[in-house]
Amino acid sequence: MKNILVIGAGRSATALINYVLKNAAEKGWFVTVADADPDLAAKKVNNHPNGRATWLDVMKPNDRREVIERNDVIVSLLPAHLHFRIAKDCIKYKKHLVTASYVSQEMYRLGEEARKADLIFMGEMGLDPGIDHMSAMKTIDELRNKGAEIIDFRSYAGGLIAPESDDNPWHYKFTWNPRNVVRAGQGTAQYLEEGKYKYIPYSRLFKQYKVIEVPGMGEFEAYANRDSLLYRERYGLGDIPNILRATLRKRGFCEAWSALVKIGLTDDSYPIVCTDGLTYFDFVEAYLPKGKRNESMRERLSQLLKIDIDSDVMSKLEWLDLFSREKIGLRKASPARILQQLLEKKWTLKEEDLDMIVMQHEFIYNLDGKKQKLTSSMVLKGEDSINTAMAKLVGLPLGIFVKLIIDGKIKSTGVNIPVMEEVYTPVLEELEDYGVVFKEQLEELS
Repeated sequence: MKNILVIGAGRSATALINYVLKNAAEKGWFVTVADADPDLAAKKVNNHPNGRATWLDVMKPNDRREVIERNDVIVSLLPAHLHFRIAKDCIKYKKHLVTASYVSQEMYRLGEEARKADLIFMGEMGLDPGIDHMSAMKTIDELRNKGAEIIDFRSYAGGLIAPESDDNPWHYKFTWNPRNVVRAGQGTAQYLEEGKYKYIPYSRLFKQYKVIEVPGMGEFEAYANRDSLLYRERYGLGDIPNILRATLRKRGFCEAWSALVKIGLTDDSYPIVCTDGLTYFDFVEAYLPKGKRNESMRERLSQLLKIDIDSDVMSKLEWLDLFSREKIGLRKASPARILQQLLEKKWTLKEEDLDMIVMQHEFIYNLDGKKQKLTSSMVLKGEDSINTAMAKLVGLPLGIFVKLIIDGKIKSTGVNIPVMEEVYTPVLEELEDYGVVFKEQLEELS
């Protein structure tokens, strides 16, 4: 019997746990779900005969190592900075490791140790990163096999709210970690345009978005991801003059979020003193320069942002209750943490709400003397607020890959991301059974 350990039972774990438990019944696996909240883990296991829930504090090395040693394949859904601890234990006890997080440099440095131990360490095996890599590489390899010269690659993805559940002026609700949403884009975005390196600092990121059209879904705003340059070599596109990876939001989001950045409300680097006695009105007012006599806070804020007081952006800010007299009730919280608390009240999925994943790749290439553009798009909606498209598309690739490891279908040892054919072909084929289908449009450019 093969034993699988899933560490973390949060919102992204549902589809993964369901998948491996379903296969456990058919293939004779046993699945352990470990979490700091054993009741949550038990709920996800749901009394399955081939599964069990257990308590685990990953910061306690002996407890962590004991549960890792008893299993064959480890799936870590922990925050990315904790994966290295798990990885070191996996090398010690010779266990395969799969994660959905970006692979850090310290993780890559474990590559040789993992290869010597004949271990498979696969990172970025979720949605974004994950399905984006696999679907892009499938097309890149197909184009190369035809003899195409790829000169432009752009990849967009977003976890959004489905149109039928879109009932707020931001056209957005939380479908993944709220803290990561609030801190998204911090740093400097890097990409390549016409052979030149381009950089967008965080202060301008949400102002310099571009509008793209997704077939059948309309227009979206796309802001650049932090580092698009990492994937030139990993995709085999070292000489490409144009490469961009970006995040999608619905129209109107970026300008309003840029206002929050400009005010200073997304800063996570320092605590606000006496937050337990402040109202949200006091909190925002503290960031505004002194105005003229009798000027309202809204007037001063509109002047700071250089927007009309009756603008769509001001309406969005007001809808968030940023001007309310409700007390914050947090102690020594950062501006970003205060904003997160407010957003969690306003952007929470209702039980019947449907989320939506939108992903699109654009390839421009020369082939047989012609310049062509291939657009590959995928849209998937969730079932409800628990069985979300986000959870499904993070969890299913992880589960499918675990099955491939146990079935002996994966030969690539060491630390990798899913850009090899032995990974992307079977994973994408099975994902089609769950509605993950990319539709292509081809056009000839002048």
